[in-house]
Amino acid sequence: MPPPPNNTVAFLLKRADLLLAGGLFGTVLMLVVPVPPFIIDALLALSIGLSLLVLLAILYVKDPPEFSGFPTMLLTLTLFRLALNICSTRQILGSGYAGRIIESFGHFVIQGNYIVGAVVFLILVIINFVVITKGAGRIAEVSARFTLDALPGKQMAIDAELNAGIIDEATATARRVKVQKEADFYGAMDGASKFVRGDAIAGIIITLVNIIGGFAVGVLQMGLSLGESLQKFTLLSIGDGLVSQIPALIISVGAGILVTRATDNSNLGAQIAGQLFRYPRALSISAGCLLVFGLMPGMPLLPFLVLGGLAGLAAKTLKETEGRPASAPVTGKPSAKGAAGKGGEGAGSPAPAATPAAAEDVRKLIDVDVFAIEIGHGLLGLADAKAGGDLLARITGVRKSLAREKGVIVPPVSVRDNLELEADEYRFLLRGKPLVRGRIKTGHWMAMNVAGSTVRLRGVPTREPVFNLEATWIDEAEKKTAELNGFTVVDPSSVLITHLSETLKGCAHLLVSRQDVQSLIDHVKATHPALVAELLPDLVNVGLIQRVLQNLLREGVAIVNLPLILEGIADFAGLSKNPDDLSELVRRRLGIYFVPEFEHQPGHLKALTLDPRLEQVITGKIHRTATDVGLALEPALGRHLIDEFTRRTAELTQGGQPAVLVVSADVRLPLKRFFEPSFPRLTVLSFQELPPSSEIENAGIVPVPAQFVRPEPALVKAAA
Repeated sequence: MPPPPNNTVAFLLKRADLLLAGGLFGTVLMLVVPVPPFIIDALLALSIGLSLLVLLAILYVKDPPEFSGFPTMLLTLTLFRLALNICSTRQILGSGYAGRIIESFGHFVIQGNYIVGAVVFLILVIINFVVITKGAGRIAEVSARFTLDALPGKQMAIDAELNAGIIDEATATARRVKVQKEADFYGAMDGASKFVRGDAIAGIIITLVNIIGGFAVGVLQMGLSLGESLQKFTLLSIGDGLVSQIPALIISVGAGILVTRATDNSNLGAQIAGQLFRYPRALSISAGCLLVFGLMPGMPLLPFLVLGGLAGLAAKTLKETEGRPASAPVTGKPSAKGAAGKGGEGAGSPAPAATPAAAEDVRKLIDVDVFAIEIGHGLLGLADAKAGGDLLARITGVRKSLAREKGVIVPPVSVRDNLELEADEYRFLLRGKPLVRGRIKTGHWMAMNVAGSTVRLRGVPTREPVFNLEATWIDEAEKKTAELNGFTVVDPSSVLITHLSETLKGCAHLLVSRQDVQSLIDHVKATHPALVAELLPDLVNVGLIQRVLQNLLREGVAIVNLPLILEGIADFAGLSKNPDDLSELVRRRLGIYFVPEFEHQPGHLKALTLDPRLEQVITGKIHRTATDVGLALEPALGRHLIDEFTRRTAELTQGGQPAVLVVSADVRLPLKRFFEPSFPRLTVLSFQELPPSSEIENAGIVPVPAQFVRPEPALVKAAA
């Protein structure tokens, strides 16, 4: 059943693909099938109407890439006009008549004078070909070049904002699509401008062919005199050329307007009016200049007087509108002026209230990224996915890895360039404070001699930023030699990512905020509601849980088993509210999960221990406060411990073993805090944390200094 009449337009729009296919097929048929003059009239009217519709649509486009179908439309309309030229040429040369529109243009528009018609036709062609088409083509070419050159930077900016958490994945995808559409549009417009130029050239050639061919047909076949033949066929040919060139000129103007449009949230008329009449002083000066022109000898006064008066009136109106305050909407609340008057301060001129958008902008100025990476301009390629850079994707991988291994939700990492850095330099910032920095050489490989090879590589000596190993930056030609001789070879991006991963692990406890802890608790609450209900808010608060989690992360203990940690806090919160004490008690429950990481083989832990007498001496030096715990050691004892551990940890590290110290639970935390500045990679465990299946293989006993050894009572009595 056919659709109702009022739905005909909607019905046709739904089948626009069929209409387009039919139109293209009909255009092809026009090239080979004779078309009657009355149909040529209808098709010429359609050509003019479509050209005007395209021009008006361009005037209302707010963003040029919105009209992404214009290059294709330009090609189809050009083909349509050329097909019409062929149809009209066939009728003109065959019968001397090609419809009323062409005849009207030949007699009415140029008043039957073929010389005037030829001049008008040439002027239109010159305007179209030399001025509009050439200028629009040049603008399209420059726009395409600039847009394509800026594409990697725009893509990197989108990826950086996504990685920093400023925008979400959906917004980033929409922006990527918009940037890609913009690049595709201006690239297509660069090529489409050649269609317009070719159309203008074809119009000139077709018109000349029609004149020459028509003159020959009129004289040789129709028996017309030279003057009659020239008059008749020249008028028809020029009329045909004008009918074709006017739509071509309209389309060319539309193409020029489209490529010269700047992105704005208004149509072209509003945009031009808003910019042209923005300055009343310019209108006032223009009015004065027009009046001066009108007063010059020989100039008609009336038109200049009218235009000058209109310009002056517009300037006066705009100046009055500019000085008039905008009317405020009526609300039920007292005005700012009234409120200020009651308070006394600032009653004369109250400060205007800031708009929500302005307040939002001000708040953004004080926002600080939790964690950020700044890179020199030479490293921008690492973050450009279009250039093969995978830095942003690998940063996301590091965040996922830390969440999986440590249970830490790392906030989005902001990546930005910093012109103050060297080209090959980068640095990590925590809440705006630089933590560490390093250098990498793009286009090179870092070769680390971890196998003890004696081969010397050609390259730039350097040091690996994480473990401070000797390394060399080598080029691609030296890479194979390094690999054959046992060197570990990594790319620059891997060096930076490894450095980032270790830095995030080292400062993981500083990344966990109260809000993060609350989010983790809410996640646990979905599966352990009874546990969270028991714990909060009666036993502890979120701040205390945050301190416990920070203590665990500070020493590299994962908080993946968060329900187990919260159960430990709930069990021991009645004994102590000190976060250090709670952390030590929770560690005992987690020992079976993190101690095996330090075993050199399953069930065997190679570690250092303290002489029992030294441990007893240290126990007496523990200093506790309500918020912290530490050691108050004599300088001699402190120097003895540092020297001993410097030597013994070096022996373990050279043997490929982690530096581990096992002591009693009472001195574990004070010793860890004491050694942390000097030995950040030293792991201090307590005997109570070790799983029952773990056996200690003693890697050495740290002795007690002689001056701190107390003599046995029996020996003292014998000496007396």
